[in-house]
Amino acid sequence: MMGLLHNFHFVRPLGLALIPIAFAVWWYWQRQLDPLRGWRQQIDPDLLEALVDDRDAKRDPMRYAMVAAWIVAAIAIAGPTWKLEPNPFAEDAPPLMIVLKAGESMLKTNPSPSRMERAQLKIADLAKARKGDPLGLLAYSGSAHLVLPPTQDTAVIGEMAAEISPDVMPVPGDRLDLAIAAAGELLREQGSGGSLLVVADSAEIDPSEVVKAHQSVGSPPTEFLALTDPDSAETQSLRDVAAAIGGSVESLSIEDDDIQQIFRFAQRRAAAGVSGESNRWQEAGYWLTPLLALLVAVSFRRQKSSQPKE
Repeated sequence: MMGLLHNFHFVRPLGLALIPIAFAVWWYWQRQLDPLRGWRQQIDPDLLEALVDDRDAKRDPMRYAMVAAWIVAAIAIAGPTWKLEPNPFAEDAPPLMIVLKAGESMLKTNPSPSRMERAQLKIADLAKARKGDPLGLLAYSGSAHLVLPPTQDTAVIGEMAAEISPDVMPVPGDRLDLAIAAAGELLREQGSGGSLLVVADSAEIDPSEVVKAHQSVGSPPTEFLALTDPDSAETQSLRDVAAAIGGSVESLSIEDDDIQQIFRFAQRRAAAGVSGESNRWQEAGYWLTPLLALLVAVSFRRQKSSQPKE
């Protein structure tokens, strides 16, 4: 019992603001229905009280049925609750958005195959590893373009990534900031947490620009898969951006070590974005529905019976 009282609260407490409105409407309604309203301004109140016997009407509890119905409805709308229940959506894996660079530098073949081909192979491996877990794809160069929003059909992501190349990008360049903003905004709109994976060979952009874009979409967890030598200046440019936004850089590996690390990152960091949502408050307002229906029925019945017969 003490636990119930301690946990009792309203999910939408602003709904209780309807209660004073209900009293105001009821008071105005009662004045409008008063058959003596016109006489009260012309006859002395004491004399009018003696001439008219409305004591039964004043004692009639049913005249309060409508305002009582309003109050019950307001309480139900406010969402009374005191008990937690499992969130049916909490078990869903958070989405991972792949942000693939498709600039001219991705065509370099030192070593072979090209950086773009290596990126496409890794994305295909990641799509297999995340089978059934939401995976999305966005490509960028001098502009950013959504290829596919997060989908559980991850095989499609691998197929779509294989078709991306600098030739299909309308604007050359390296606008990682636009890509981060677009991918992050998509995750934010879906409202289910999630993380970003930037697959690139370098970051030819001021890290401060990426920081602003990253913060503008809520700073989603972000990891980088570097396609170049770990000791190269290109990989260092990715480390600089990652450090600026609180991300991390994973180096390309011949085996699937990088994929496993990315998979663990997505599960760990993105799940943290929805922490606290594994349970939700169970609303009990619907239990007031029978009482509300009864009060409304009584109120309308009284209204009908009070109308003069023809």
